[in-house]
Amino acid sequence: MVACNRQISIKIAGFITVFCMIGLAAIPYKLQAQEFRCEVTINDRQISGSSYDYVSQLAPNLERYINENRWTDDRFENHERIQCRMQIVLTNVDSQFNYTAEVVINKKRPVYNTLQQTSSIVLTDDNWVFSYPQGRSFLRDELQFDDLTSFVDFYLYIMLGIDFDTFSELGGSRYYAQALDILELGQMANSPGWSRSIGSQRNRYGLITDLTNPGYEDLRRSIYQYHRLGLDQFTINQENARSEVFEAIERIGENKRRASRNYLFDIFFDTKYTEIVSLFQDAGANRRLEAYNLLRDVDPGHSSEYEKLRN
Repeated sequence: MVACNRQISIKIAGFITVFCMIGLAAIPYKLQAQEFRCEVTINDRQISGSSYDYVSQLAPNLERYINENRWTDDRFENHERIQCRMQIVLTNVDSQFNYTAEVVINKKRPVYNTLQQTSSIVLTDDNWVFSYPQGRSFLRDELQFDDLTSFVDFYLYIMLGIDFDTFSELGGSRYYAQALDILELGQMANSPGWSRSIGSQRNRYGLITDLTNPGYEDLRRSIYQYHRLGLDQFTINQENARSEVFEAIERIGENKRRASRNYLFDIFFDTKYTEIVSLFQDAGANRRLEAYNLLRDVDPGHSSEYEKLRN
């Protein structure tokens, strides 16, 4: 039922896009496309030496790995594919072709009744270590840990979890469970970046253990309310949509006060704060002030941006 809810929702969201693409009907159309349409970019300016020139192949190899594999049992049509971008900065490499990298991942989601997309999550990871000798193959095996492909698999399942969460309440749980399995494989392999770091849980461990913790389910339910009941309905009834967004943020605030860590809440607001301001900026003065007071309390880190709602 969860998968069905997501598919029904995304089909409606994609109708306008498909309608606008009728003029491109000559392009072959796959009825059972893979789930992702991900763009990968590599910044290798910190890597020098002709022995590493082949690293330019990493981006297209990763794109093929992500976009040509199947990640769910659900059928995705072309217009339903999940848009994402993975920006990789290579920071070091040794003589054995072990690379270290920092990564920014931005996953998009369509907004109903528009041609627009919204960032549903932006993630950063500055502790990726992987082996990439020339000619390395990209094999997918979820029962074996691989320092390159397992990292990618982990974040793809995180993105799938967020995507399904925006279309049905707690709809992404099964994908978070798969990401957690990868984390445990990484820990058993003693691979860097997969352990519980002392003094900080703003890492892969903290991300997936919080996403699978029932104590954060109100945040996940709010993600559904924000996107499906709020953002998606904005072109139909702005006041009702704003009310849903306001209630979602109130629920997030209540969950944050009960939670032991702020990591997931910071990810949400870092991704959404400018969008939230734009949703309320044209509201009446009283609603803008209510939103400002709520946001200043729930997300003080972006208070300077929320000041725009007082003008």
